Amino acid sequence: MESSIAGYEGVDVFVGVDVGKGEHHAVALDRAGKRVFDKALPNDEHRLRELIHGLKDRGTVLVVVDQPATIGALPLAVAQDEGAMIGYLPGLAMRRIADLHAGEAKTDARDAAIIAEAARTLPHALRSIQLADAQVAELSMLCGFDDDLAGQVTATSNRVRGLLTQIHPALERVLGPHLDHPAVLDLLQHYPSPAALAAAGEKRLGNRLSVLAPRIGRRLAAQIMQALSEQSVVVVGTNAASLVLPRLAMQLASLRQQRAEIAVEVERLVEAHPLHPVLTSMPGVGVRTEARLLTEVVGKRFASAGHLASYAGLAPVTRRSGSSIRGEHASRRGNKTLKRALFLSAFAALRDPVSRTYYDRKIAAGKRHNQALIALARRRCDVLYAMLRDGTLYQAPIPLAA
Repeated sequence: MESSIAGYEGVDVFVGVDVGKGEHHAVALDRAGKRVFDKALPNDEHRLRELIHGLKDRGTVLVVVDQPATIGALPLAVAQDEGAMIGYLPGLAMRRIADLHAGEAKTDARDAAIIAEAARTLPHALRSIQLADAQVAELSMLCGFDDDLAGQVTATSNRVRGLLTQIHPALERVLGPHLDHPAVLDLLQHYPSPAALAAAGEKRLGNRLSVLAPRIGRRLAAQIMQALSEQSVVVVGTNAASLVLPRLAMQLASLRQQRAEIAVEVERLVEAHPLHPVLTSMPGVGVRTEARLLTEVVGKRFASAGHLASYAGLAPVTRRSGSSIRGEHASRRGNKTLKRALFLSAFAALRDPVSRTYYDRKIAAGKRHNQALIALARRRCDVLYAMLRDGTLYQAPIPLAA
C-alpha cells in the first residue's frame, strides 16, 4: 500500500485528531499500534504544541485530521510549525473505515482513534496537504464568501420573481429575466407596483431605464406597458408586495455590488499568484476558474493525473455484476466545487478549436451534451495536471499531417 504522503515510511507516531470548534480529541499510536496518547484538548495553540512536542521524543510524527480547513486549520498550522508531517483523511473514507470497526457509537474519542488507526494501517486512504500560502488562504476565504453571496442572490431573485408572479404574471415574464440588470432593480425601487408603473407611463419608464440600459431601455418600457395592459384586476396582496418589492430590489442590488467588489479583489490575488501565467494559458480558464483551481488543487499532492481526476469526481466508475450489469458511469463523488469549475471551464473552452473538435467527436460517437463536456473536462484535467507538475504553459497539440 502506497501513501501519497512523502516520507510516510519513516513515521514513528500516528496522531489522529477529530477536530471541533471548542476542543479536539487526539489519539496517538506508535508503529506497533500501541496507544500512547488519548485525551481531549482545547482548540488552543499552547496545548497543541505541548502534545506534538512531547510526541516528537518518540520519533517522526504524522498528524492526520478529518477537516483540513476551518476548524482544522490551527492544528495543522501548529503541527507543521513544530516540524511534524501532516495529512488528511477524507470524510467519506473515514465513515467507510468506521463501519469496519466494532460498535455504532459516534464519539470524538472513537473518531480520533479511527483516524489514527487508518493513518497507521491504510496509508493509501490518506491525502497529502500543504498549508496554503497567504494568497491562497485569502482566496479561499473570499471564494467562500462569494459562494454565500451567490446563494443569497439566487434566493432574493427567486423571491422577487415569486412576488411578481403572484400579483402580475405578465409583468414577471417581462422583468423576471432581467433582474440581473441594475436598471430593472432601480426601476422596481422607484415603481414597485403595477399601478405605479402604469401611472409613470412609457416615456418616463423609458427615460429612467435608458440611464442604466441605453440599448434596451425604450424597448423594455414598451414591453412593460404591454404587459400591464394584459391584466386589469388587482390581486389580493398587491399593496403588501409594493412594500416588499423595493426592499428586495435594494437588497439584490447590494448583493450584486458586493459580488462585484469581491471579484475585483479575487482578480488581484490570482494575478499576483506565481501560477497565474500557467493556469490562464489554458483556454477556458478565467478568473473565477483560476481561483477555484488555486484553492482546491494547489497545496495538495496527487500521484498521477488519474488521482486528480478522481479527486475532482471526473473519473468514470466501472460497474460490473456478472453478465447483466456492465459499463462505466459518471462518479457522484469527489470535490464538487472543483468538478463544477472544471465542467464550466470545459464549456467555456468550446470556442477553442482543439476542444471543440474533441467535443464534436464525442457527440458524433453518441454522447449527450453533458457527457461530452465531462469527457472534455476529464481530458483537460490530464493536461492541467501536467502543467502544474512541470510548471509549463499550455501548448495546443500539433495536428498530424494528412
